Amino acid sequence: MSEYKQDRTILYLSLPLAVLIIINSYYGLFVPGTYARETFNWYVQAIGQDMVDLFLIVPLLLLTSLLAYKHNKTSITIWGGINVFIIYTYAIYCFDVHFNGLFLVYCFILGLSFYSFIYFLITQTKSNFGIQFPVKIPARTIGVFFIIIACLFYLTWLKEIVPAIAGGTIPKSLSDGGIFTNPVHVLDLSIFLPALIITAILLLKKRPLSLILTPLMLTFCILMALSISILIIVMKLKGLAGTCQ
Repeated sequence: MSEYKQDRTILYLSLPLAVLIIINSYYGLFVPGTYARETFNWYVQAIGQDMVDLFLIVPLLLLTSLLAYKHNKTSITIWGGINVFIIYTYAIYCFDVHFNGLFLVYCFILGLSFYSFIYFLITQTKSNFGIQFPVKIPARTIGVFFIIIACLFYLTWLKEIVPAIAGGTIPKSLSDGGIFTNPVHVLDLSIFLPALIITAILLLKKRPLSLILTPLMLTFCILMALSISILIIVMKLKGLAGTCQ
């Protein structure tokens, strides 16, 4: 009975979240003037992200929640990773997209995805309490992969940030986007890259908590890689040769 309630709760959390993301993406893609205050670079990235959200994230969110409703444990884990991706994305919308008519939608999406993620952590921690670490999991391979990814992104962002600080200038991504700070820098350096390293350490030490965090972070990394690839394609189609923020 408790598992059925858990699955039903996931479904109830996902439906309004999907509706809000559809509303946001529709206005961003099809209503002129939604991003009128953004620079052309930031505008293109915004509509690219709206495409990702509407055609990739929403279908995955609904599919995994429906499968979770039918007691599919893998889908529950992927659902958690999707919510992490939504938190990441809509933190950027909330803090680095100029105020517009969708501001409350941004806030509600960020809040709902955040508490969905909290719910995921609580329920998964309870269901995995006392579980033994499976020997067949390639802990070393995945752990080293996470550390390499984190180090590469640290080097990439620091290569842009440190020279700007030393030279008393600002990174090019800020002037291109017309923003005060790069939200990707903030989120990656402060939260997500450390989370990758922490997950890797727990995995290498074969701690049970890594059984929750590892598939979560793998899902997030895959979605982020797909999102970046799509954004780069959209930017090139719009005549922007630079990489996305």
